[in-house]
Amino acid sequence: MTSPGIVVQGVRRAFGEIQAVRNVTLQAHAGRVTGLVGPNGSGKTTLLLMLASLLAPDAGSIRIEGVDPVAEPHVARGLIGWMPDALGAWGSLTSRETLVVTGQLYGMPKPVAAARAEVLLAEVGLVPLADSAAKVLSRGQKQRLGLARALVHEPRVLLLDEPASGLDPQARIDLRVLLRRLAAEGRTILVSSHILSELEEVVDDAVFLLEGETVDTRRVEAAARRARPWRVRIAGAEASVAAERVAATLGVAVTTDRRDVIVAFDSDEAAAAALRSLVSADLAVAEFAAAQGSLEHTFLDLGKGVPPASPPGTMSPTDLPDAPVTRPDADEEATS
Repeated sequence: MTSPGIVVQGVRRAFGEIQAVRNVTLQAHAGRVTGLVGPNGSGKTTLLLMLASLLAPDAGSIRIEGVDPVAEPHVARGLIGWMPDALGAWGSLTSRETLVVTGQLYGMPKPVAAARAEVLLAEVGLVPLADSAAKVLSRGQKQRLGLARALVHEPRVLLLDEPASGLDPQARIDLRVLLRRLAAEGRTILVSSHILSELEEVVDDAVFLLEGETVDTRRVEAAARRARPWRVRIAGAEASVAAERVAATLGVAVTTDRRDVIVAFDSDEAAAAALRSLVSADLAVAEFAAAQGSLEHTFLDLGKGVPPASPPGTMSPTDLPDAPVTRPDADEEATS
């Protein structure tokens, strides 16, 4: 396992009587993309703001590559690339000016900042809009500019809050490619997103937050191991007819959803065995796929049963059944 670029221990943060973050403990490792998963109000954005040194925790500790962002905020900010959910200020500046000014704020000479801006405009596909004011950009274009701004000073740690929000399908693929490449370069990347299908494609590890707390690993494992629904489509058969054939072949209860038959399996191995049985029974299987990604399935099931507690932490692909696996080839492809 690589060294942790982010270490959070027992962090809490309240706003008056509202306890936004109750107890968060996690690690995010260099060279890996860690997903931060949770519903609205679970404390994801508050946690990211604390990691970015923009809020101080009421209790607990944070380290960014060993640096305390409370005690040494300027040092920490030199290590961090922070992309908030919304672009923020400087709406009258052009995309190019936004990046040049950001570079200068990080101490770059203007010519160096200007050269870096050109590289990043090309990286995020904003060259045609380089001289357009940020305020006229679409939501997705602002997200691209926000990502470029976070990368200006080539940070070692990236904190991304809903980076795929507003992006078109091609831009989302480009984002995945970029994040995998940045991770391959040894950076620590923590991504918060509501779009679990997007996280599924890019993350190595996942941290689940509920009501301001990290969910302990045994609870996550239990949720991940519950039966997951799969979609089965039989060519040339109506769903009701297909359901009868599938149920009779597999000897299990099924439901239907439009054209598809829905069957629950406890594991990928059970699903594979069922597929063999359907094919052996001469059923014309036209589609056979999980109806939910592993992150979505785990997240939706987290409320179903709580086993004995164990220390909270980051789930890796080996801990979380069917979790996304490490992608060594970053070129394949690249809302709180």
